[in-house]
Amino acid sequence: METMPLTLDWPSACARLACALVAGAAFGFDRSESGKAAGLRTTILVCLAACVAMLQVNALLEQTGKGPSSFAVLDLMRLPLGILTGMGFIGAGAVFRKDGMISGVTTAALLWFVTVVGLCFGGGQYGLGGVGSVIGLAVLWGLRFVEHRLERRKAASLTVRYAIDSDCPRRLAEQLAKLGCTLEPRGALLQPSDGTCESRYFVHWKEQFDAHGVAQQLKGAGLESGAQCVQWAMID
Repeated sequence: METMPLTLDWPSACARLACALVAGAAFGFDRSESGKAAGLRTTILVCLAACVAMLQVNALLEQTGKGPSSFAVLDLMRLPLGILTGMGFIGAGAVFRKDGMISGVTTAALLWFVTVVGLCFGGGQYGLGGVGSVIGLAVLWGLRFVEHRLERRKAASLTVRYAIDSDCPRRLAEQLAKLGCTLEPRGALLQPSDGTCESRYFVHWKEQFDAHGVAQQLKGAGLESGAQCVQWAMID
């Protein structure tokens, strides 16, 4: 296994930065092509930042053990570890949730992975960084086609309010059956004061991994069934 050299020169530093630049660009191209906010420039900057952090560590290594005023008492690895911790905040910003649907998890994981690749190249571990990049790109590009063909079970909570004398529950079950959903009643609450009933359901269906077509039709199905008010949220 390669080890970090104690002496750092400019040709070596430039070679490491170039490797980090290429790796960051390769991963960023995939994100940009997919229309993600964290695209080419983001991944390149993240990878270069991690690389520069490790270059700084490498530059400080040869000064260790030279006396009381040297860096002998400093744990230099705290710097790259701090970079990884900071990436947690950037990754959290890439993940968002709307109407119970979570997006950006893959982008957050990619940013964390690119950081590790940058640390490898910055430490002069070309083989490890190169192999990691190849495997990461294979997972990112190769498994995308597999994920698009996979179906997963999804569930949502659905609450509808309708007139007591309405046949909304029957019509709702029919509407959701057309979408390939099954309806599981979870209770009802009568409101005699305004002549309405509020029913709660769990809705289950199967859909492609990254598709949200069925969920977006739940409100419309409820309104077409005669509901006065429809609320829904995805269940993780």
